[in-house]
Amino acid sequence: MSSCLPTTLAARFEYPERNFAQQHLRTRHLTPKEHPLWDEYVRQHALGTPFHLTAWQKTIAEVFRFEPMPLAVFEKNTLRGVLPLFLVKNPFAKKALISIPFAVYGGALADSEPAKAALAAELVKTAQGLGVEYAELRNGYEEQTLGFNRVDRYVTFTQQIRPDEEQIMGTIPRKTRYMVRKSLKQSFETEIQTGRSKIFEDLYAKNLRKLGTPCFPAKFFAALAKNFGSDMDIRHVKFEGKTASAVLTFYFRDQVLPYYGASDPAFNALAPNNFMYYDLMRWAGARGFRTFDFGRSKRNGSGSYDFKAHWGMTERALPYELLLVKRKTVPNFTPANPIFSLPRKIWSRLPLPVTRLVGPTLLKWVP
Repeated sequence: MSSCLPTTLAARFEYPERNFAQQHLRTRHLTPKEHPLWDEYVRQHALGTPFHLTAWQKTIAEVFRFEPMPLAVFEKNTLRGVLPLFLVKNPFAKKALISIPFAVYGGALADSEPAKAALAAELVKTAQGLGVEYAELRNGYEEQTLGFNRVDRYVTFTQQIRPDEEQIMGTIPRKTRYMVRKSLKQSFETEIQTGRSKIFEDLYAKNLRKLGTPCFPAKFFAALAKNFGSDMDIRHVKFEGKTASAVLTFYFRDQVLPYYGASDPAFNALAPNNFMYYDLMRWAGARGFRTFDFGRSKRNGSGSYDFKAHWGMTERALPYELLLVKRKTVPNFTPANPIFSLPRKIWSRLPLPVTRLVGPTLLKWVP
């Protein structure tokens, strides 16, 4: 056990290891040939997300060249738990294990506490063997936590949706409902596109530049479209033939997850974002989806947090964890860190072609 781990934590992971043989549990890295087994497990697990699927893992490996190190625990020949992991190397993290890069949800999925403990013990062993600074788990639920250092930075927002439009409208608080009804009076039209969309990518890059954030490479969206197929689309909200807003959305079981959204500020007065998300809710509800997942936001009253909070959704804290190995303190590579304040201001003023060229390289440093 690493000296960075408290004695009580070390004991927690030593004890289950002595019982693994009795429980017939074996933990190992999964092979590409076993991807269908992995995906089947993720889709049936109550806490599974689209980011746990091998489609996301393939995309990250193909585009960013991070090394996948997925862990799985078996009871005889039956899969009992999975933990998607990537080995990331960059100037900030130096060397770290992350579950999962560029995703808001990650962490372990397991059938039982012994299976979860087996994954935790294997993670400690792998992290120490690789000599990483830390391992980060982006858990979506308390049931996934493994007992490492907690990181209390983010929340997520979800809402139950139904086929009835008025029922959906009734769940929206008064002020936001007013903006939605205002947007419905505009001559907006929705176009749904599968595959890549250059219009969306350009708009998203402009929005990220304004926020002082590096953009994704075009091949990232191409890989997502290839690997997720019909489980992903891009919705364009058009006004007089021009895209006012757009969102890339994932579909997983009965969940709809709008993940990357962007809008043209020239149309802000018409409330295209309000139209876009309400239109997605009613479209999804009519097609049998039951959970609208608005995604992660920082707790600190960011613009994203305020916008989502005004939709009256259920707010849930995200119990992220860090296993400190070589590193002694919890790192903070988020935009909220004051150290990034000046670089973000400079970035937001650079010409768009420069940010499109350099952004993808810098983005690998903050996955």
